[in-house]
Amino acid sequence: MSFTVRSLRLPDDYEDIARLVNTYWSEPTDAARLEEDDSKLFSIGRTFLDENGQLGGYDRLRQLAVTEQDEAVGYLWTWRAPWTEHGTLNHTMVIDQTFRRRGVGKLLLHQALDWAHTLGASKIVTEVWDNDEASLHFARNHGFVVERHTFQSVLSLDGLDAANIYGGDASKQLEREGIRFTTLAEEGVDKGEIQLHQLYKETMEDIPGFTGKVPEISEWRKWYLMANGYAPEQVLIAADGERYVGVTNVLHNAQTNGMYHEYTGVRRDYRRRNIGLALKVKAIELAVSRKADYIRTDNDSTNEPILTINRRLGYLPLLGKYLMVVSLK
Repeated sequence: MSFTVRSLRLPDDYEDIARLVNTYWSEPTDAARLEEDDSKLFSIGRTFLDENGQLGGYDRLRQLAVTEQDEAVGYLWTWRAPWTEHGTLNHTMVIDQTFRRRGVGKLLLHQALDWAHTLGASKIVTEVWDNDEASLHFARNHGFVVERHTFQSVLSLDGLDAANIYGGDASKQLEREGIRFTTLAEEGVDKGEIQLHQLYKETMEDIPGFTGKVPEISEWRKWYLMANGYAPEQVLIAADGERYVGVTNVLHNAQTNGMYHEYTGVRRDYRRRNIGLALKVKAIELAVSRKADYIRTDNDSTNEPILTINRRLGYLPLLGKYLMVVSLK
């Protein structure tokens, strides 16, 4: 059987893309959600080389590998956003399990590498599940090396009594110290978004492995705050007076009835006061009140403060991912 690579034909290909990425992504998606995400994208890519010869700007390459009958067996998505670290392209490639070890991966990767060299990129970054030996072997054979390791953790909410969660009194102590807990819905979206954007900018750079920069507010709103499953009442905020000092944004996936910590951050000068713990507890309480089946999070293996909180709250480790990089120069 022979395979070819072609450009996407949208919206017709959304169903096939969803089928393929759902074998790789930890939270499922569907064609409608993919189309909604595409509506947020810039229509035309604009890239450039900066004064140091490093790739900047934004663009994407998306292609399908198909059989002679146009059956989609592989999906390639290589991209950079305006806030991606200069020189870098991000890369996702998913091959139908039935068609692995038949040259589909090499065919798609060749397309990604050609495009990357044409743009002048200096490296490509991808993620591989840490239990997927075949994909790890493929990546290493093509020059990718492991740079970081991240872990998934999950807390089952079946039968959980929110009143007995470890750290449940943390918010009461903080309130006695003058910290108030609120939500973006209670604060008002227009007022709250400006402060939240600044809080993300001040805290995201401390995340182990974070590169690039936090996007301007319009793009941050689309891709960070209002990710799939967003609701203003699920954006939990810790404030000292009118100043936001901590946040956790919890997303709801209707397909799985699960909730996911999109982000948790606390200002540097307010750390070690259990604000992160209190926000995590409030997220669990929210999930329990919504009758969600589980709440999940992802953390870098070197982010010991958050990992310690998760363990104490009863989160159990799941699969992890290796962040892998290939140098092009």
